[in-house]
Amino acid sequence: MNERRRILGIDPGSRLTGYGVIAVHGGKLIYTASGCIRTGSGTMPARLGEIYRAVGELIEQYEPDEFAIESVFLARNPQSALKLGQARGVAIAAAVAAELPVHEYAAREVKQAVVGTGRASKAQVQHMVQALLDLSGTPQADAADALAIAVCHVNTALGVSHRVGR
Repeated sequence: MNERRRILGIDPGSRLTGYGVIAVHGGKLIYTASGCIRTGSGTMPARLGEIYRAVGELIEQYEPDEFAIESVFLARNPQSALKLGQARGVAIAAAVAAELPVHEYAAREVKQAVVGTGRASKAQVQHMVQALLDLSGTPQADAADALAIAVCHVNTALGVSHRVGR
């Protein structure tokens, strides 16, 4: 894979949505950007609008070729699961509006791809993301999760014959 590909990973949340942008070129992972979309304390529709607009701005700014997002998991609190699903939906809608292919990964799958175990802790994910992307500091947890989702996508869906970055 000599072509450079850019992936936008999203860790959705109704109040805090992590994002991570990486590139892969010649089998090497290249960190581009990461951070969090923090929504205000407004109504749920207003917060969803903020997420949609912010993801659209990230797509415009970083011009990713692929979009990867964490898939829905069963939450103990149905209300939390519903809000998470809505945040995922607007992030996916922003990607679809930009005509990006959308790929979904379960949290266990992401942890397995990045740490080597589906039961990894947030701290382990942060540590491996820092190591794989050669970051000078530990990324914030939600940003690390988003970067991990992007790395998982590189290691699974882009047809890389070997695990990159290891």
